[in-house]
Amino acid sequence: MYKIVSKKELNPTVTQMEIEAPLVARKAKPGQFIILRVDENGERIPLTIAGADREKGTVKIIFQIVGATTEKLNHKNEGEYIEDFAGPLGVATHTEGIKKVCIIGGGVGCAIAMPIAQAFHKLGAQVTSIIGFRSKDLVILEEEFKACSDNLTVMTDDGSYARHGNVTVPLKEMLEAGERFDMIITIGPLIMMKFVTLTAKPFGVPVTVSMNPIMIDGTGMCGGCRLTLNRDGERITKFACVDGPDFNGYEVDFDEAMSRGNIYKDFERKAHEETCNLFAGIKEA
Repeated sequence: MYKIVSKKELNPTVTQMEIEAPLVARKAKPGQFIILRVDENGERIPLTIAGADREKGTVKIIFQIVGATTEKLNHKNEGEYIEDFAGPLGVATHTEGIKKVCIIGGGVGCAIAMPIAQAFHKLGAQVTSIIGFRSKDLVILEEEFKACSDNLTVMTDDGSYARHGNVTVPLKEMLEAGERFDMIITIGPLIMMKFVTLTAKPFGVPVTVSMNPIMIDGTGMCGGCRLTLNRDGERITKFACVDGPDFNGYEVDFDEAMSRGNIYKDFERKAHEETCNLFAGIKEA
């Protein structure tokens, strides 16, 4: 059992928790993830590590409430426990030799991008961050990004806060103005990462994308998280849980990944509604 040390609402649909897990905290690195179960009958879901405190023995997770399990997790409170918290899993983000990096986060993907930006900042790299959200009320972690970025641009799709537009707008402006980065790292919705990659391609800047497909065991055995890469004229299969979650954006078949990611959308929505109704019934009783 793993204790919830703290809980904080970042916006109406995104929650931050700090979990007491000293063994995971001791080994965790930016870019890695954990797999948890809320209770003994719960499903396994992957969540990226949003920070770790080795001295306190705690791991920070940030999740969006979209399905039944995240709804159940959000009903847990500080001082309560979750059943399983396994990790760290996956390959940590590559940082060696990168002196000038552009970190691009979209929505709850900013929770994954933030510790990576912090890691580069600690290493002395020049960090440019671009973070995007649908609207002002969904903005998260702005102050945290300010603290670890040499330059920060905040975008909202509807123009209700900061700059109006999506994250590719300032990226294209920077690249057209002659700005060059050793690496662009983008984390967020698949469609956003696809267009960040397409924006960077004419300028020849390496792009790393963080993939988070459906996962079950997190060890490469189930095959649920498989991705298709186009490499040197060949289509090859990789597994996000053990080969990633970071991949070369120019190799990823985004269209296939988006198609596979939509397979369970209706099921996820129905399960979420049933869970919400269950908790509503308990509350009324």
